[in-house]
Parts: sequence; structure tokens; C-alpha cells
Amino acid sequence: MSADAHAVFTPGRLGPLTLRNRVVKTATYEGMCPGGVPSDALVRHHGTLAAGGVGMTTVAYCAVSAAGRTFDAQMYMRPEVVTPLRRVTDAVHAGGAAASLQLGHCGAFSKSAALRPWGPLGPSFGINAYGLMAGLPFTRAMTEADIATVVDDFGRAAELALGAGFDALELHLGHGYLLSQFLCPATNRRRDRFGGDLDGRARLPLAVVDRVRQVVGGRAAVVAKINLRDGFRGGLELPDAIGVATRLEAAGIDGIVMSGGFTSRTPFYLFRGERPLREMIEVEKSRLQRVVLRLVGARVIRAYPFEELFFLPLAREVRRAVRVPLVLLGGALSLDNLDTAMREGFEFVAMGRALIADPDLIARMQRGEATRSRCISCNKCVAEMDRPGGVRCVLPAA
Repeated sequence: MSADAHAVFTPGRLGPLTLRNRVVKTATYEGMCPGGVPSDALVRHHGTLAAGGVGMTTVAYCAVSAAGRTFDAQMYMRPEVVTPLRRVTDAVHAGGAAASLQLGHCGAFSKSAALRPWGPLGPSFGINAYGLMAGLPFTRAMTEADIATVVDDFGRAAELALGAGFDALELHLGHGYLLSQFLCPATNRRRDRFGGDLDGRARLPLAVVDRVRQVVGGRAAVVAKINLRDGFRGGLELPDAIGVATRLEAAGIDGIVMSGGFTSRTPFYLFRGERPLREMIEVEKSRLQRVVLRLVGARVIRAYPFEELFFLPLAREVRRAVRVPLVLLGGALSLDNLDTAMREGFEFVAMGRALIADPDLIARMQRGEATRSRCISCNKCVAEMDRPGGVRCVLPAA
């Protein structure tokens, strides 16, 4: 079959944006912002992905404020990073692709020393396991004033992102960060208008979407990343995920990226495959945390078997419920996987680890030189994110 016969290589519309093909490099944390500032490595990373043929590449997790960082060295949106980020978008555009920026807030999931002594804010009071070793054991419940500040922060960050040249903004409603914490019944135990049923739990995420859409005003695509399942008892399940998707569609979202997992509880629900505990221990900076990982890591960090297109059965149910463009994510490794996503009715397909292993995979597929990524789902790239130089594939170069 010729490349022309594959629908995945045809242009796709995402709000005001037209992508040259249907493949999106999903947001995978790069570890290339030392001191919270985008580096030359980040420019090369996304420039290489663009030159390698993707329709759009996503810069991962830019916090909307200093308080929204999961750790102190993480990038957060402020005027000082606009020019460095413009170098990233320039490189992406030079490679013929569109550039997206993932905007998020950590909420209760933080070990940032800047939040001492009071600790991070979340939907409800709780234990901040991620911050235990950093002296931040508890999460405080947000007031309505705190919630209003977060909405303002997303709007301000969106305006700065436009100034940096981004074509799309991905609002992070998944993976156990703040907006996901509000959607999750286990972490949102509020009794006010921001808690309770799904309408209440979705109130803050939808307010963020509304504010960002007002700020953007059609100048860029606005998409949301959501969880199909949180992956633990009491967490968000598929019926609520469908409810979130229908509410996002009614709110005018341009697209939805479907993912899953809760970083603080089920971190490898998204990273199906091997569990690289030895490598994770090697890169952990805290001596105490290294000891804890050696003692209990194998018991508390669950591994999930890898299957190609592992979110497809859940994503099909969302596809039946909404007409908004959907991005299928999870275990896409081959041209056959990409074709399957198109046949199943998804407008776009996201790839992560496959493109870390082979940044030029899409261009080679279009030329008929490749049909599959070298990725073996060893997940050692997850640990590489925390090494000097940032994320990379550990397999020998092709």
C-alpha cells in the first residue's frame, strides 16, 4: 500500500489549525529546562521531531504559575521564558510541523520547596505522598479565592504562550494533576459547588477551558488531555470520563487527547510495559527516597502489561458519545496501529515512546522505509528524563 493510501498522512483540522498529517507527538516530560528555562536541547528535541514528519509536537508540562510546579526546577510560564520558547516554536515551524504547549498545575502533587511551610493546595485536605521526603506531607484545601487565582493563571499563561508562537494549547486535565484531582471522586471530597457530582467536580476544569478559549479567541487550537480511567479504586472511571468529554465538547473544546493514570497512585498505568526500578533509583536525587524505592518500590509501583493500542477499548466508548476531534493515545507503535486508529474513527493518533526511539519514524513511514518503531516498551526513557541531557531512548542508534 502506498503512503498516499494511508489516511493518517492526510491533513487534519483541529479548531483553527490544519495539521499536515494526523500524528501528534504527545507530551512526554523532556527534562530539558534546567533552572526552569528551555534549553538548546529542548529546541533540538522538538525541531528534530518536526523534521521527522509529525503533524504536531507537544512541549510537555509548563506550569501556569510558580505554585503549579511539581518541583522547583520545572518550567513555569512567565515573561522570561517566552523568548526561549519562541526558539522552540521557530524550530518546529521550520520543520513543517505545528507546536503545542501543555499547560498544567500540579495541585496537591508537589515537592517544591517554594511551597514550604504550608504545603501545596488541592481540592481537599489530604496526604501529599510525593512531598513527604521534602517536608511537605499535607495538602491544603483550596478556597474559592485560590480557585479563581488558578483560573486567572491559566488565562495569563495562555496569552504568554501565544506570544511564544504556539499553534495549540493542551490543557492538562489528566494524570492526577490539579484539574484531574478536582475531577477525581477520591481526591475531591468538597461539599461546595466545586465538589459532589460530576457537574461540581468539573466546574473548575470547565472554567479554565472557558477562560483560555476567551483569551485565545481563535488564534490557536485549544485541546484538553483527560483520563479515561484513573486506574485505582475510587478514582475516575469511564462513565465520568465520557461525561467530562461531553461537557468539554459543549464548552467548545477543539480536541480531546484521551489518556489515563494518576501519577501519585498509578504512575505506570500510562507507561505500560517494564518497570525500570533500578534506573529510577539511580536517578533519584534524594538519598532517603532511594532507600524507600529499594525497600518498597516493587510493591507500591505496579507494572501493567503492554498491549498495542491499550486505551482503544475505552476510547471507543468516548468516540460513540462525542463528535469533537479525538486523539487516540497509548501503545501506537506501527503503521498498522495508525491505520487502525483512522479506521476506528479517531481524527488523530498520539505517539510518545515510539518517537523518542525513532524521531524520524513518520517521515520514513511515508517514504515506505519503515512500518514500525524500534521501541520495546522497556520504559527506561522514563528514568532518562531525570538524567543530564534529558529524555532519550537507551537502545543503540539505528
